[in-house]
This record gives sequence, C-alpha cells and structure tokens, in this order.
Amino acid sequence: MKFTCTKENLLKGLQLVIGITTKPGNLPILSNINIEAEESGVRLISTNLEIGITAYVRAKVSEPGSFTVPAKTMGDFVGLIRQEHIDISLNKNQLLISSGTSSTKIKGVSSEEFPVIPDIEEGNAYTIDAETFRQGMGDIVFAAAKNEIRPELSGVYFGFFNESRPGLTLAATDSYRLAEKTIAVSQGDTPCVCIVPAKTIAEFIRLIGLHPPSGQKETQVRLWVSENQVAIRYNECEITSRIIEGTYPDYTQIIPTKFTTVATVPCDLLQNGIKAASLFTSTGVNAVSLVINPESSKVDVSSLSAQTGEHTTEIDASVVGDASNILLNHKYVLDGLSHLGGDIEFQMNGPESPSVLRKSGEGDYVYIVMPIRQ
Repeated sequence: MKFTCTKENLLKGLQLVIGITTKPGNLPILSNINIEAEESGVRLISTNLEIGITAYVRAKVSEPGSFTVPAKTMGDFVGLIRQEHIDISLNKNQLLISSGTSSTKIKGVSSEEFPVIPDIEEGNAYTIDAETFRQGMGDIVFAAAKNEIRPELSGVYFGFFNESRPGLTLAATDSYRLAEKTIAVSQGDTPCVCIVPAKTIAEFIRLIGLHPPSGQKETQVRLWVSENQVAIRYNECEITSRIIEGTYPDYTQIIPTKFTTVATVPCDLLQNGIKAASLFTSTGVNAVSLVINPESSKVDVSSLSAQTGEHTTEIDASVVGDASNILLNHKYVLDGLSHLGGDIEFQMNGPESPSVLRKSGEGDYVYIVMPIRQ
C-alpha cells in the first residue's frame, strides 16, 4: 500500500470515522480504523459492530492495499502535521507516514482481522435535504429513552409515506414525553417503517454537522432501508447501521386532537419563567405548576420547595377556553421549548391529560409532556 494525499482531506476523513471507535477491550481491533487504498482513492472505515462508517479520501494511489491502525493515534498525529502533503506506505506491520522532514511509523494489525461492513440493498431509497434532515433528527432524538429496558423506545421511529402522511415522519418517546416531526422527501415515495438507534441518529447529525450543506457540492442525503439495516450517504461519507427489531408503539393514540384550553405565549418568556421556577422545586420531583387564566389572560408558572423557597412568574398570554392548571416536569418542558421559538401554543385538557406544545401557526412539529399526577 502506498499513496499521497493532503492533510486537509485525510484529517476530514479521520474526523468522520473516529467517533465510533471503541477503547481497546475484548475486541481491540474495534479501536482501529481500516485504511483501504484503491485505484480510485482511499477509504477509511470504522465500526463498533452496530454502526459502520466509511469516509472516502481523495488520494493518488501508487500501490493498492489495506491496513489497520489505532484510530486515536492516527487522528491525533495527523492533526499535528504542519505540511500540506502526506506520503503513506506500508512496511510489514507498520504504517509509514512522511511529511516534509518528518517520518513516523505507527504499528497496526492486518485488515484481515477487521470486521466486514455488510452491503445493504437499496430497495427502499429516499433523498432528503441534508440540513432539513439534520434539524429534524435534532428536534426528535432527545426524547428517546436513555436505556434499553424497552429497546424500541431507545430508537427513533422513521415512517415514510405512512397512513396518507407525505414525507418522512420522525418520532421519539421515553413514555414521559413525545416529540414528532414531519419533513419533506425529495425523491422516493415507498411506504416504509423502521426504528433507528438513537446512537446512529447522533452519528447522522454529527456527519452532516461536520460538513454543512452550505458551500458543499452535495446538499442532499441519500437514505435507504433494508430488512435489518439503514444507511445514509452524504458527500464523501457513508454510515450503515442495524435497525432495532420490534414494533414501535402506536404513539398517535396519545396525541389529542381537541383541547379545552389553549394559551399562546412567547417561547422565551415561558422558558425563562420555568427556568426560574426550576430553582425552587423539590429534590427529585422537578414539578412546576402552570395555571392558565382566561379572565386575566395570564399563565402563572410557580414552584414550591421546603428546602429552597418558592417562586411565581406571571406571563401575558392569549387564552382560549377554560381556566386550567397542570403539574409538569420542568426538565421535559424546557427540552421541548428549546426546539421551538417565537410564539408557541400550550394546549391542554385539564390536569390529568397530556399537554401539547406547538409553534403557533405551524403543524409539522409537536411535543407532548405527560402530567405529574397530583
């Protein structure tokens, strides 16, 4: 193996693949990246056995070949190189890196020991605007369960063109709150459903964030789904992941369609009021009270703690419907508000029913918080 490339191109590729490599453990090879040099260029490959990432690096290859080296060592060292051009070659079990007047040898392992990243059939294929896809996933993934007691809840629901809903519907819930967003699909219209692990979603977001669409030749993400895998291709990178087995719960049953009380309030004022109230909640409960008063056109946000004291904030609001009140977990509410903005609608059906947050006048994003029972 022997090739020449620029530091910029190599470092970009390394940044894409290093994120999922693991610390040396039962399978030390998983802490390595596989470098494959072919006539068309160089591929950098990493995997943790659940996710596989391949980055394509432009290079002048004089001798094809492959070899694996520790990912962290390779990434840290390349970041320190000051020259623009890098020469890389293989000598038995060492990778030789030359640049300017410096020469380095990194010990590694044969590529024969590196796990094979399985190919995926492009049966159900779709094209989505990269930034729309990144923002949509970011608005959803935080609501997924942080443990795998119920594996399906630790992932994000992907629903393509289901039940007369155009585009891609993304949803996540940990049973205490739910986030759902619908985004447009540029190409592809085959109905399809799958559950993508939250860790995979984080890699999708990271990939697009490292190379934002502005200034890029490619502004679209190509996504395809097979029976047990999902993959995306964007610019010079491809991510393949297993999907979670099982059926996602029919969350649509808990989304109310009618409301007895709707308050429209500025998102930033409600955020500030809840943050202030959160300082005076009882340890471990995180409960803040919201009282909606149509007569005074106010939303009162309050909390009470025997340890720290109490707090109340009055917020001007446009209120339609009945007077009402509810106890909510301030962390869950703030999580949802951080993905909204402008004027938001706070919709509810009394203290025992789920409350709904939406951006006023928009219907593509909904966030639901279950009440704390009194």
